[in-house]
Amino acid sequence: MTDAPSKNAILTARVAVVLIAGLLVLGAIWYGVSFENLGRMWDDILDRPGGPMTFRFILQPAMAIIAALRDGVSDARLGRTPYLAAIVRGEERSGRLWEGIISTARILILGVVMDTVYQWLVLGTFYPGQAAVIAVLLAFVPYLLLRGPIERIARHWVVRPASS
Repeated sequence: MTDAPSKNAILTARVAVVLIAGLLVLGAIWYGVSFENLGRMWDDILDRPGGPMTFRFILQPAMAIIAALRDGVSDARLGRTPYLAAIVRGEERSGRLWEGIISTARILILGVVMDTVYQWLVLGTFYPGQAAVIAVLLAFVPYLLLRGPIERIARHWVVRPASS
C-alpha cells in the first residue's frame, strides 16, 4: 500500500484491530484458556470447511489475494523489500504490518461477521475467540504469505519510475 490511506480506511483498520483483540479477550474471559478449550477450538475450526457456508473459505482468501496482488505490485513499482521479509528483518515492522491491516481490515470484519453467523446457525452458540482466529487465518495470513512473492514476481514485469 503506497498511497496514503484515507481516514475511512484507517478507521476501518482500527475497528478491525479492536474487534479482533476484543473477541480474543472476551473468548478468554468467557471460556478460559485451557488445553481442552484450545482442542475444541481447533476441532471446530477443522470441521468448518466441510459444513455450511463453505464459500467463505474461498471468498475471504480470494479477497486477501486480491489485496496482496494490488499491494505487491505497488511494492515492486517502488522497489521495496518483500513484505514478509521486511517484517521478519524488522525493517519498518510496525508500519508494514499496519499497511497489511489497513488492506485487509474489511476482509477481517467480514470474516468475523460470517463466522458469527456460522456459529449461531451450526454450533448454536458463540465462541468469540474462534471467530477472531478464523478471520485472521482466512484473511490476514494469506495476505501476509502472498504479498512478498507477488512483489518478487511483479518485479520482472513492472517498470520502476526513474528517480529524479
